Amino acid sequence: MSHPEPAPSSASLTYAVTDDDTAVAVGSGSLPVLGTPRLLAWLEAATCACLEAVLAEGSTSVGTRMQVEHLAASPVGAEVEVSASSAYVDGRLHRFTVSARDTSSGKVLAAGEITRVVVDAQRFMSRL
Repeated sequence: MSHPEPAPSSASLTYAVTDDDTAVAVGSGSLPVLGTPRLLAWLEAATCACLEAVLAEGSTSVGTRMQVEHLAASPVGAEVEVSASSAYVDGRLHRFTVSARDTSSGKVLAAGEITRVVVDAQRFMSRL
């Protein structure tokens, strides 16, 4: 009898905003503040961290849906904590509630949901 894999729970990661993370650097704007594409990448990293412990060997996950509001700007030097919590699991599909906050002020910088699907890495790449 096989036992279901434990559901991933939550993960938090902390990043410092550098010049390389700004909207100017990532091509998403003209201001020297945290760029939305970098923030999304950090939020996705938190979802990957949630899944890390439950993935079978040879499996990985791919992002399939992001619904995130970027609510406030973060200057270079700010410390940002991104968090992901498991909200829904259906077989290979995992949906996470995600958020980002400024660690010094506690201000919420972003909130939303990210969905990932677990795939066999080799089979996935062979289809490209």
